[in-house]
Amino acid sequence: MLEVRKINKSFGGHQVLDDVSFDVAGGRITGFVGRNGAGKTTTMRIMLGVLAADSGDVRLAGSSLTTADRRRFGYMPEERGLYPKMPIGEQLGYLARLHGLSSAAARRNTTDLVEKLGLTERISDRVETLSLGNQQRAQVAAALVHDPEALILDEPFSGLDPLAVDVVLSVLTERARAGIPVLFSSHQLDIVEQLCDDLVIIADGTIRATGGRDELREQYAGTTYQATFGDDAGWLREQPGVEVIEFDGPNALFDCDSTDTAQAVLTRAVERGPVLSFSPRQPRLAEIFKEVIQ
Repeated sequence: MLEVRKINKSFGGHQVLDDVSFDVAGGRITGFVGRNGAGKTTTMRIMLGVLAADSGDVRLAGSSLTTADRRRFGYMPEERGLYPKMPIGEQLGYLARLHGLSSAAARRNTTDLVEKLGLTERISDRVETLSLGNQQRAQVAAALVHDPEALILDEPFSGLDPLAVDVVLSVLTERARAGIPVLFSSHQLDIVEQLCDDLVIIADGTIRATGGRDELREQYAGTTYQATFGDDAGWLREQPGVEVIEFDGPNALFDCDSTDTAQAVLTRAVERGPVLSFSPRQPRLAEIFKEVIQ
């Protein structure tokens, strides 16, 4: 597990990180979200040792990170960092050897990754000749080629079409299942919601919410309910404490002013006939995000 503990960082007297703390569990994919300037990239650079924190600590398996530990990390920067005129295969092998892999292991890992990421036919192509999507896949391969013990990825899905997102996700999921902590940042909240196990939301340099995706959705479920009744749902408009958002025949989406009101609605519905479904509406990540950063 990667542990970020009470990280503080200022630039020119402006504090950009304020007691930032969260965990990245092994075997799980953690989404790191926030607006531009919220502190995501600064946090990740401190985790990697590229920047020094003013105070706080980053730990792996309970021990403070050393330079040697960080060399075993895989990092993908938001800015493309590959050599544009070097062929993909040659470049990946070179990066693997820089991390201490043998030539044979470097070739094996390169072949495996380009196949899994759909780049086999491009292995001899220079990076600058690739489409933006394939450049992004190559950047992911560069972060993985040395068999890292942790992954920190800044906007890994930027510029990828839905099929490519699935391809990259399958590779990251494989690493997570092997017990590796995986942290990625993204502005694409719909993709984060679909892909991650855990969430960390940062705003103005402070952590506003953290936890399992489903746990956070339950926590911020609020008082909106969705239901399917045995008859037309129009009677809900007359129910005290209820504001109907929309209904279509027996299907309804509505707000209740309290859980007691929701129970009263359910009781009346049962008296009228069968209730096919009745549950709090789980909010989308975008809704949770807007709530916690206000």
